Amino acid sequence: MSIKVIVTSLALTLPASVALACSQHSQQTQSCGVGTIWDAEVQKCTKQVSG
Repeated sequence: MSIKVIVTSLALTLPASVALACSQHSQQTQSCGVGTIWDAEVQKCTKQVSG
C-alpha cells in the first residue's frame, strides 16, 4: 500500500469515529415547562420540588 492510501483512509475514518463517540456523550431535552426540571434518571421533565 502506498502512503497516500493510508493517509487518505485515516483522514476519512478518523472524523467519523470521533463524531460517533461524541454523539453518545450526553442527551438533553430542548426545554422543560415552567416549574419542571430535567430528570436524567427517568429521562423526562419532572416537577421541581423546592424547600
